[in-house]
Amino acid sequence: MSGTLIEEMRNDTGQKMKNVLVTGANGFIGKELIRVLANNGYSVRATVRRAENALPSGGTLTWFVTSDLANQENFSMLNGVDAVVHLAGRAHVLKETATDPLAVNRMVNTAGTLSLARQAAVAGVRRFVFISSIGVNGAFTRAGECFTEQSPSAPHNSYAISKWEAEQGLLEIALETGMEVVILRPPLIYGPGVKANFLHLLKLVESGWPLPLGGIQNRRSFLFLGNFVDAIRLCIEHPAAAGQTFLVDDGEPVSTPELIRAIARALGRSACLLAVPAGMLALAGALLGKRAAVAQLTGSLLIDSSAIRSRLEWTPPYSMAAGLAITVAAQK
Repeated sequence: MSGTLIEEMRNDTGQKMKNVLVTGANGFIGKELIRVLANNGYSVRATVRRAENALPSGGTLTWFVTSDLANQENFSMLNGVDAVVHLAGRAHVLKETATDPLAVNRMVNTAGTLSLARQAAVAGVRRFVFISSIGVNGAFTRAGECFTEQSPSAPHNSYAISKWEAEQGLLEIALETGMEVVILRPPLIYGPGVKANFLHLLKLVESGWPLPLGGIQNRRSFLFLGNFVDAIRLCIEHPAAAGQTFLVDDGEPVSTPELIRAIARALGRSACLLAVPAGMLALAGALLGKRAAVAQLTGSLLIDSSAIRSRLEWTPPYSMAAGLAITVAAQK
């Protein structure tokens, strides 16, 4: 169940969760989430780290500036809040500069998350929605396999480890306090404002240059921003979401060549693909210091999101074609 029907959902107490705190509200996901929530009758409290990133408060949207969500002085912003959506954190860094990335990620993504959750429980917040990562399950899936909620955890880098440890701590807090925890693990998210590797690929396709990826036979799951925001909004309200971990995607896995052709169609042009063997691409990636980027383009990462679809009756409101069209239009 999605769209406007979510407003009719109730939690187990019969009370609508209409007062929502969103952390990291000026980020890629946060900007769209607070827009959708504010436009659909939610009273939104949005946090940012710097004052210059806060938009004017007004109507159903109130901004809070806090450099440290673990600070006990932030407790007042949780008073009267029904649900927290925790987006803030140290994102996966493509070019890591920290001497001890795991320690830094643990400080922000693990300790910071758990401190905020404990404060939320004391303040009487009923539900805590945590945005984790599919990296908790691993970086790749083998042929014929896909990740599900029952797959063993195998976090593959310091970012994913910090997210997994935060998940474990949140489940303990839920048991101790009764606060409902919902964990969402998305794959790569695309949409208006997307950056990093997806934006780079989009620009390469737009350039018309031949891409040596026509022979790749992988399968990867992706998630459009509009679909993810819809799923988050449902998880704020739906009684059956309490205590659950969900993998979320568009439900339209594609190979890298199929993705490039879909991007090209959204751009109104033809894709130019060359069939270069995957082994040669891996060698070139190693020589150029782009091993991880090549692995992402050639490897598989397949998700089974049937649990959230069946348990919450969720259907993604956007197809991949529609999501890519919106993403491309926003870049112009």
